[in-house]
Amino acid sequence: MSPSIPFVGGAERPASADGPGAHGSDRGLRVRMVVATALVIALPFAFVYAFVFLINAVGLPLLEWANERPYTGEVYVDPVLLAVVVLGGLAAQYRYGPRTVLRSVGARRVSPDEYPELHAAVTRLAAQADLPAPDVAVKHTDLPNAFAVGTPNDGTVVVTTGLLDRLDDAELDAVFAHELSHLANRDASLMTVAWVLPTVTYYVAIAAFYVLYGLYNLLRFGGGGGGDRDGRALAVGLVVITVSALLTLTVSAMFWFGSVLIHRVLSRYREYAADRGAAEITGSPAALASALRTVDEAMPEVPDRDLRELDGGAEALYLAPLEARAFGDEELVSTDVFPETHPPTGERIARLRRLAGEEA
Repeated sequence: MSPSIPFVGGAERPASADGPGAHGSDRGLRVRMVVATALVIALPFAFVYAFVFLINAVGLPLLEWANERPYTGEVYVDPVLLAVVVLGGLAAQYRYGPRTVLRSVGARRVSPDEYPELHAAVTRLAAQADLPAPDVAVKHTDLPNAFAVGTPNDGTVVVTTGLLDRLDDAELDAVFAHELSHLANRDASLMTVAWVLPTVTYYVAIAAFYVLYGLYNLLRFGGGGGGDRDGRALAVGLVVITVSALLTLTVSAMFWFGSVLIHRVLSRYREYAADRGAAEITGSPAALASALRTVDEAMPEVPDRDLRELDGGAEALYLAPLEARAFGDEELVSTDVFPETHPPTGERIARLRRLAGEEA
């Protein structure tokens, strides 16, 4: 199998200076994937050891003060055991992550008997891209979107019924080709693993925030005890809980920011690469530009419940972000966990138009 995505006519075209090309010809994408992979592996180790350091530097002295007696020893994490846990967890996410993502958005793998035209189109385009035919999954929702998970040899292309209803055949082919490009570039599997740490650190930070919020609400509505001993116990408890929650919130927020860097390094650029790959597979950049415009214009019309069904942290995988919505003041979890995961849709359309030889 060639690592490059061929043109419909079979000839390969290298990446041009103004935009990324297919995997194998796009050095920028390869470099970003190496950096993102290194961050995905390194950040969990740093996250654990940051907490170990804080426990020894702050937590144990705080316990000594609270209990009014010295505490000997320190917390220690065996690096070999940590490596087994972290690398084992990443391997498990790599293996089972696609299934987890499909379950989280309520998508179901469908057979060729259920969706014959959909399977036929994806299989035909996979052959043009020199890829094995991936599985196909469908999510029943009015929200028009798509994404891919897995590896080139074991991938799944996910589409929504809203997308199937809104796009014509040429636009659907372009979207399928875009998702197949993610599989060919192998960034789909990396992003499936990369979304775990920022999601975990985000929810840890939220939990710490609500501990503080609940604590101070308790104090506001009264929560004292009688006597000096009870008063000291309450003060000690407040200090311990407050310091622990603040440190947890701070560290989690720092590592959430570090994890988001993974997506800023890779997720935006990979969309440009997949856009170009789709244009190479189908020979029609204008079809993908039209599909992106249709999806972007349709997003504000989608009912809130449909937006929330695809919310939950996997937004970086989607064809188009969930940001173009008419929600009032309510926010989506996806846009909190992964802010600005996609390049501006208008810029993507402009690049595709340039590929098609049109005026930007």
